[in-house]
Amino acid sequence: MRVTIVGYGMAGSRLAAELRAREADVKVTVLGAEQHRAYNRIMLSNLLAGKVGEADVEITEAAGHGVDVRPGATVTGIDREARTVTTACGEVHPYDHLVLATGGEAIIPDVPGLAGDGVLPGRIAVFRTLDDCRRILAVAETARTAIVLGGGLLGLEAARGLTARGLSVRVVHAVDRLMNRQIDTGASGVLTRTLEGLGISCVMGAETTAVHSDADGVRLALSDGRELAADLLVLACGVRAETGLARAAGLAVRRGVLVDDAMRTSDPAISAIGDCAEHDGVTGGLVAPAWEQARVVAARLTGEDPDAIYRPPAVVTRLKATGIDLAAMGALDGPEELTFADPARGTYARLVIDGDRLAGAIMLGDNPAIGTVIQLFDRGTPVPSDRRALLLGRALGAAPVTVAESPALMPDAATVCQCNNVSKGALVRCWRSGARSVGDVVAATRATTGCGTCRDAVCGIVDWLSAVDSPASEVLA
Repeated sequence: MRVTIVGYGMAGSRLAAELRAREADVKVTVLGAEQHRAYNRIMLSNLLAGKVGEADVEITEAAGHGVDVRPGATVTGIDREARTVTTACGEVHPYDHLVLATGGEAIIPDVPGLAGDGVLPGRIAVFRTLDDCRRILAVAETARTAIVLGGGLLGLEAARGLTARGLSVRVVHAVDRLMNRQIDTGASGVLTRTLEGLGISCVMGAETTAVHSDADGVRLALSDGRELAADLLVLACGVRAETGLARAAGLAVRRGVLVDDAMRTSDPAISAIGDCAEHDGVTGGLVAPAWEQARVVAARLTGEDPDAIYRPPAVVTRLKATGIDLAAMGALDGPEELTFADPARGTYARLVIDGDRLAGAIMLGDNPAIGTVIQLFDRGTPVPSDRRALLLGRALGAAPVTVAESPALMPDAATVCQCNNVSKGALVRCWRSGARSVGDVVAATRATTGCGTCRDAVCGIVDWLSAVDSPASEVLA
């Protein structure tokens, strides 16, 4: 079977890896519009902050073993009758099954002064792709101040990245609270105070009515009459599904490309996954659903599970940057609600419990129970009878939870990578099966390829293994 994947982002690369891992009789061609190999979009904020380099955000390559990856190959048309796709350079690629993983495009607000001709002025950039990140960094080299338009997850990550570069940053958000789709007013208040302590001021409840820019800087006119000036403006105003190819091919499209439980579009020979797909009225935006969609498509195409269907996973939104640790999940209302706030310490916790199950939660700040809360939500297991242990991070009167000083003291069952559910034991088994570097371990287990916050832990475990499980240590033993 010939499978052609259009799009080589996090969804397309994951599908290619899933197909290769099954070692089925499938020839895979991946056509990516960007000039780069696949990279982890979630880690771009770390790149912006200077914490990692471009090589660190690259996703382990799926090429080889029947996978032909072609970056810089923009698909311009789909011929559903002939079952071919055509690229901008005139190449024609046949397919037996086509998968659209075209992702999303950054929303540019309909505001005077912004991209009326489709081209942003030099000191204005969106924050979506690696090229966008390069553009922001180029301007930031000569900038002292920046404005981030948008107080959602992406906007706050961009703001924190820029402050790490030494810039003075203001976040402008049209709504009266930050991350209004994920957190409540109480959490927003604590988060705002935390950001201010990190050098990020927040202007909320004010719409941008006009943008003026020149070679020296950018000015924003706000609905409340104020005018803000900065050297750099970063737009983080959301993402819309990229549906142009699908629409031109006559596929059913609303906000995204419509798919059924098998991730099939209105043409059974074409699937769609990731940010471009719309399943049961919901479009993408987070990595966990995209990876599950890739798994379902791979299982069906290879015959491993011809009846595999997609069921949206429990989604946890994480904002984790230096000085900030936030997790939000599930419903914000339910039969039993518990809340604890300590603004002075930047801590906020809210649990929503239905029966004996966690229906939703917001965890902000230094709380040792955050990993436990995420696992309870993700697995649907009963919450402990002492709710205080989750709300406060420990039971009253109990000693605080401590982190193991050495990987040797960490139980094998401990989850190291939450995004891919990789345990310490899995990393050890991978090492003892022949992996001898962080890259080898990542390629085999996919640890660190989600939000990337477990990278230090994975590197620490690999360093520990290289010391205690090396040939030299075996001889000494």
